[in-house]
Amino acid sequence: MLRTILLGPPGAGKGTQADRIVEKYNVPHISTGDIFRANIKNGTELGKKAQEYMNKGELVPDDLVVEIATDRLMQDDCKEHGFLLDGFPRTVYQAEKLDEFLAGQGLKLDTVIDLEVAEDVLMKRLTGRRVCKACGASYHIVNVPPKQEGICDKCGGELFQRADDNEETAKNRIDVYNNETAPLVDYYEKAGNIAKIDGAAPLEETFASIVSALGE
Repeated sequence: MLRTILLGPPGAGKGTQADRIVEKYNVPHISTGDIFRANIKNGTELGKKAQEYMNKGELVPDDLVVEIATDRLMQDDCKEHGFLLDGFPRTVYQAEKLDEFLAGQGLKLDTVIDLEVAEDVLMKRLTGRRVCKACGASYHIVNVPPKQEGICDKCGGELFQRADDNEETAKNRIDVYNNETAPLVDYYEKAGNIAKIDGAAPLEETFASIVSALGE
């Protein structure tokens, strides 16, 4: 059983590594965005509360985020298999509340995984994505280039750069992470349960480092 958190800035490759962790350890992948969408779609009380803030364009308060996340962790699949948290906690306050919740259940976190990638590499990754206008297939001008520049391999459609993949937006996303979420790294360093992993290494190498850090 595994109970861990995946930290890392936008473009660090969390999605790819999360898929691999889930497959190897057979744990539920708990993404805050997915929990919010599920609660809103199902019309739960927590979902309705969250929707009120989102409708006003406001951030959902920490305590409500904690309530929604810990409610998910109480479900049978998490009790049976553990969890991989992605996108929660986002703040030190949320991390403290998660620790309190787990302690109340007689549980604690395993090693927290922090994917480290230099900002210039993140910028290349975030601004290099190209998407097909016709079929939605995704490419990367460096990592997964199309056979013919600007043309989709699958359907021959035109490739374009999404507005949220430009340099200004990418820089802003990284800055938000550094200001809001990076203090979590210090928090878990003090707790002595964080493993810093080179997220700029080749995918297989990064995953092997994660597996090693998790004790296998």
